[in-house]
Amino acid sequence: MRLYKYIIVICLSLFLANCGETNASKQSGLSINTISKTITLGDQLGLTINNPKKLNIESVSFKMNEKDIEPNHALNSIHLGKNTISAVVSFNDKTETITKEIEVYNNKRPDIYTYEIINTYPHDISSYTQGLEFYNGELYESTGQRGESKLRKLNFETGEVLKNLNLADAFFGEGLTIINDSIYQLTWQSKRGFIYDINTFDRLGTFNYGSSNEGWGLCNDGKQLYKSDGTEKIWFLNKENLIENGHIEVYTDKGKIPSLNELEWINGKIYANIYQRNGVVIINPENGAVEGVIDFKPLRKLVSQHTDLDVLNGIAYNPERKTIFVTGKNWDKLFEVSIKKK
Repeated sequence: MRLYKYIIVICLSLFLANCGETNASKQSGLSINTISKTITLGDQLGLTINNPKKLNIESVSFKMNEKDIEPNHALNSIHLGKNTISAVVSFNDKTETITKEIEVYNNKRPDIYTYEIINTYPHDISSYTQGLEFYNGELYESTGQRGESKLRKLNFETGEVLKNLNLADAFFGEGLTIINDSIYQLTWQSKRGFIYDINTFDRLGTFNYGSSNEGWGLCNDGKQLYKSDGTEKIWFLNKENLIENGHIEVYTDKGKIPSLNELEWINGKIYANIYQRNGVVIINPENGAVEGVIDFKPLRKLVSQHTDLDVLNGIAYNPERKTIFVTGKNWDKLFEVSIKKK
């Protein structure tokens, strides 16, 4: 519950009070109004044109994100976050296009989840965990810090390192995911990711980032990859060419959730760490809605308290056991947990 209260406070501080205000054209004074300042999923837009100069308006046509809409368009199937409305207005034998950016919030509060620790396993205390994923029953990990970044295959029960690859000192390792026997690993600020053979760890190729800011977390649904960049955005990557082809923005009913980090695909949802908050949000990948919140903060007190101890980071779902494994940066333990709605 404390994490959810934190989310409310942060999102309220980020709330944009001008959602219903107008962006008037300097030429005509025309602007777009919405029916409400706070717009949520399922609302009708109630679009009107503000016409302070009493121009003789002959026609108006609206678009949202380049698609035609009616003035009372209902926001039932839409990505949350920032969306652009445009209006082509004809008046006095002239035509002018005006735009307005709106911010769409979720229409439901996130559910609160609790967890139960099923097992505790050893974890390398020197690993600055950035990515964690099971594949064919084996656990793979990506770690960070320049000069210390690694790609590893682990025996999760003993903590033994079964295979290790050190990254060049210039690269800061980040999230990873695995599809069809290929490992995809991000780097932080180098705008580059790596592809490896899962059996040999031989590098098969590289890929560059597009519009995303940085490399943070990575997961996949078997058809495409999902990438976080440290903001509220999660990017879609084509698994064939790794090109970014869109994104969602992650929102609650109060506002956006920034600092999304490590990602995991679990039963049709994206689970994401919130950097420095020891919590995880459960995200609808269709629209970016936060459907659940898990507060893992108490786990941090169960690991060795040392100088380099950092935050929770690392989520891996084991489909055979139907449990979730979590750890943190420089944590000496890996926790196997089950979750349930409170």
